[in-house]
Amino acid sequence: MLSERQRLILSAIIDNYIRSAEPVGSRTISKRDDVGFSSATIRNEMADLEELGYLEQPHTSAGRIPSTLGYRFYVDHLLQPQGFNEEEMGNFKQVFAERIMQYEQVFDYTAAMLSQMTNYTSIVLGPEMFEHRLKHIQIVPLSEQQAVAIVVTHTGRVENKLIDIPAGVPASEVEKLVNLLNHRLQDVPVWQLRQRLYQEIADEMKRHMEHYEQMLHMIEGTFEEDVSDRFILHGTTKIMNQPEFRDVEKVKDILELLEQSDQLVNLFGMPQDGMQIRIGQENQVNAVKDCSIITTSYYLDGKPVGKVGILGPTRMDYNKVISALNYIGHGLSRLLAKQFDSK
Repeated sequence: MLSERQRLILSAIIDNYIRSAEPVGSRTISKRDDVGFSSATIRNEMADLEELGYLEQPHTSAGRIPSTLGYRFYVDHLLQPQGFNEEEMGNFKQVFAERIMQYEQVFDYTAAMLSQMTNYTSIVLGPEMFEHRLKHIQIVPLSEQQAVAIVVTHTGRVENKLIDIPAGVPASEVEKLVNLLNHRLQDVPVWQLRQRLYQEIADEMKRHMEHYEQMLHMIEGTFEEDVSDRFILHGTTKIMNQPEFRDVEKVKDILELLEQSDQLVNLFGMPQDGMQIRIGQENQVNAVKDCSIITTSYYLDGKPVGKVGILGPTRMDYNKVISALNYIGHGLSRLLAKQFDSK
């Protein structure tokens, strides 16, 4: 555990770095009215915080910047609740108080205002995004070369897709594939089917099916789910407004990720209780190793049904983002409750 002095100095360094995007030195911190320690004392504590892994020293600069561990301690132990400017939140209050908009309008407006208010990339995942789960799949032959793949969800939704049967693949192998898919993928969200196909099914197909590669290619198209109309994204290029991302090459992978609907939805994840904060290297996707992702769910009848989130640099204003997402998550939950109570 850090001492009270170390906690105060770490908090001051992170606050300064969030505002300036420049490494923070001991003299800068000593001039703050809320610190009250000499430069020498602060310098010694900064060295200890660096040794403990909470700070990093980029290049040969005398200043320090927070590490992922430093940000994590800051978020978990040092943040203070922040109120909202009435002018900032007035538009949200008006939307959440009314019931005249369609869901798509509310989600789009929420994402747009959240991005504008924070200057980061925002996303809202609608309830329908997570509703459809696989009940079963059928492949009905039409000829030796073609078949219809029928995907049925537990909500009763039915998708039919025409597929080509690879030459030389016997009907018995197609049947074996269908049985495998129904056994391993039942109750999996439709938007995750393609990912799970490669993570869990491909190796088993390789071990037990002679025409494994052709069969995998045949079935992957069946699981292509257009999720672009199930989520709303705003501020995709706002990451380039941040000093650490002004190098286009550095931000290229992030911009490409934001164009991949299935990867993006997978990155933000399923609705779950509470707020989720992933900082820097805590993210499993290389493209966002220098970013933080904060999400919260909104609810209907006590069950999380959708998500709203922010993607920004690790040097984001965590206090403002967390407060905004808390407010918006509760607002969307209240709006959904009103909508369904009136039906």
